[in-house]
Amino acid sequence: MSLERPTPPDPYDFLPPVPSFTLTSADVADGKPLDDAHAHQGAGGGQLSPQLSWDGAPEGTLGYAVTCFDPDAPTGSGAWHWLLVNLPGSARGLATGAGSEKQLPDGAFHTRNDFGSLGYDGAAPPAGDRPHRYLFAVHALDTDALEVTPDTAAAFVGFNLTAHTLARAVLRPVR
Repeated sequence: MSLERPTPPDPYDFLPPVPSFTLTSADVADGKPLDDAHAHQGAGGGQLSPQLSWDGAPEGTLGYAVTCFDPDAPTGSGAWHWLLVNLPGSARGLATGAGSEKQLPDGAFHTRNDFGSLGYDGAAPPAGDRPHRYLFAVHALDTDALEVTPDTAAAFVGFNLTAHTLARAVLRPVR
């Protein structure tokens, strides 16, 4: 009997399929190790959200949301590290560290993540665990404002995102 846990599936594989668009970053890349700057401060990191730029969202995009999810967290349900909602449809990127900024575009705000805080909490896989994937996603939405508050549970924010997503772009670094 093997005691090794199987790798959880990519959660976006189980949501209704949507088109993708271009997402790039000067800080993170698919399958590449996440730098210490983007790790949780409790794990010796800098607690900075990565720089993200996007282009090519579909016509009809009225707003965006940005999330970071760890499907490999040993919780049975993964872990939300970042939920930023109600970014305007004119947004095309975020600077490094935007996940801790209070100064966001008008109407945009962070909702509570699974660490219990508002903003970005960096990667912090348990010592000795296998590498974790961190899914940084930009969701192009058919609305300019999700009906959520900063205290809305992360899973419910995810539910609302799914209902309003026209397209999604994802980068998957590991740590």
